[in-house]
Amino acid sequence: MTASKTARETARDVPAQQAALARPHTMRPMHRIAAQVRRPLAAALLVALIAPGLAFAQTAKEKELEARIAQLEQQVQALLSSQQQQQTAISETQAQVSEVKTAQAQTAPADGKPRIQTSPIMTAANPNTAFSYGGFIKLDSMATDTSDGRIADGSSGRLFYVPGTIPVGAAGADGGDAYTDYHAQFSRFWFSADTVTDSGDKFKAYIEADFFGGGNNALVGNETSTNTYAVSLRQAYVSWNEWLAGQTWSNFMDVAALPDAVDFVGATDGTVFVRQAQLRYTKGPWSVSLENPQTTATRYQNLSPDPLDASKARFNTGDNSMPDITARWLTKGDWGHFTVAGMLRQFKYLDETDNGAAVSVSGKFNLGKNDDLRYAVNAGSGIGRYLAFGLGTDTVLDANGELHALDGYGGFVSWRHAFSPKLRSNFMYSAAHFDNDTDLTGFGVTERAQSWHVNLIYSPFPKLDLGTELSWGQRSLEDDREGDLKRIHTHVKYSF
Repeated sequence: MTASKTARETARDVPAQQAALARPHTMRPMHRIAAQVRRPLAAALLVALIAPGLAFAQTAKEKELEARIAQLEQQVQALLSSQQQQQTAISETQAQVSEVKTAQAQTAPADGKPRIQTSPIMTAANPNTAFSYGGFIKLDSMATDTSDGRIADGSSGRLFYVPGTIPVGAAGADGGDAYTDYHAQFSRFWFSADTVTDSGDKFKAYIEADFFGGGNNALVGNETSTNTYAVSLRQAYVSWNEWLAGQTWSNFMDVAALPDAVDFVGATDGTVFVRQAQLRYTKGPWSVSLENPQTTATRYQNLSPDPLDASKARFNTGDNSMPDITARWLTKGDWGHFTVAGMLRQFKYLDETDNGAAVSVSGKFNLGKNDDLRYAVNAGSGIGRYLAFGLGTDTVLDANGELHALDGYGGFVSWRHAFSPKLRSNFMYSAAHFDNDTDLTGFGVTERAQSWHVNLIYSPFPKLDLGTELSWGQRSLEDDREGDLKRIHTHVKYSF
C-alpha cells in the first residue's frame, strides 16, 4: 500500500510541482537563494579538483620557458635603464655645449676675425681686450765684395745694404777679398692689446722690437763668443679711434710700397725710411701728423773739428723747436693703391734756422694675378735724413755758421713676379741724388747712389721663406770718386 501510494502520490504531485514552478518569484524566495548558494560552491569544488591536476601537468620544458622569459624581462629592464642613463648624459652634454657656445659668442672679438685666444689674459687690462703676439725668426748670411776698402766690421753696412757705408777711397784703392757675415739680429717680435668698449670706442696698444741694437757690453756683445745683442725698440704706440700717439713709421713713408726683398730694405737708395715718435690723426683717406724734429747738418767745406775723426763733419743739432708736419692722401682698391704725401720742416742750429718742404708719390699697381709694380718718387728741400738712411744731410753750414737746406730727390721701382704659390722673384732699381753746393759742402760729400737687386724666394711651407738675392750698389762723391759693392745675400725666415 505504501509503495502504491508513493507511486500514485508521485504521479499526483507532478501537476502540483508544475504549478508551483509557474508561481511568481515573490512566491518562491527560498528556492532562488538556495540555487545561488549552490552554484559558487559547485564552481569552487570544480576548481579545487582541477587545479592540482594542472599543477602536476606542468612539464620541465614549460619551467625552462618561464625562466627564460624572466631572464629576458631582466635584460630588457637593464637596457631601458642604460638608455635612460645615456639620454641623461646626452642632455647634460648638449647643455654644456650650449653654455660654451653662448660664452664664445659673448667673448667674440668685435671685428669678427678669428683668435687663438678670446678671453683676456691680462688682469690689468680693460674688459673686452684681446691680446695677440707675433713676429719672425730670420737668419741672414751674406758675402760682400767692395772695390774701395772694406766696410767696418760690426757696422750696419755689414748687416744689410746701406749705401752711405759703401767705401769710396783714393784712386787705386782695393777692398781685398770678399768677406762673409752671418747674423740673426733682425729677428722680431711684437705684442698688441686691442679693446672695443661697450660704446664702440676702439683702443690699440702695440709694441715691437728686434735685436738690431748692438751688444749689451764690450765683452759679450760681439762675434768673439756669444754674439749677444740688445733688444731694440722699433714701434710703441697707442691708438684711440682716429688718433695715434707714440713711435711708429713716419706718416711721410709708404710702408705698403716697399719691395719684397731678402735684404732688410733692398731698394734703399731712393726709399723714405723713418720711424719716430709722433701724434697722428686719420680720417678716411687723409692723415696728418706732428713728428719728432731732428736736423742733420754738414759742416762748412765738410771739415771735421777733430782732424782724427772725419765722421764729425756731419752732426745732428738737436736744437729744433718746431715738429715736422706731414699730411697724406691714400686711395686703394683691387688694383692696388696710390698715395701722395707732403712734409714741412724747420731746421735749427743754435740760433740759426731755415725751412724746407718735401713731397712723396708712391704706390703699388697689380698686373694681373701673379705680377705687381711697386714704386716711389721722393723730392724736396731738406729731405736728407728721410732718404736712404740719411745718405745726405738736411742742411749745410756756411762760413758764418748759418744753415742752408740741401735739395735732394730719389726713387725706386720694383717688379714682383710669382712663378707659383711657392716661388716668386723681384727685380729692383733704386737711386738718389743730392744737389750739393760744393762751395759750402766741399767735394768730399755724396752726390748720388744707385743699386740693382734681383732675388728668388722659395716658400716650401706657409710662413717659411728661403731667399737668395744678388745686389750691386754704387756711391759717388762730388769729386767723381766712386765705390762699388757686390753682394750675395741669403736668408731663412719663419713668421708666426
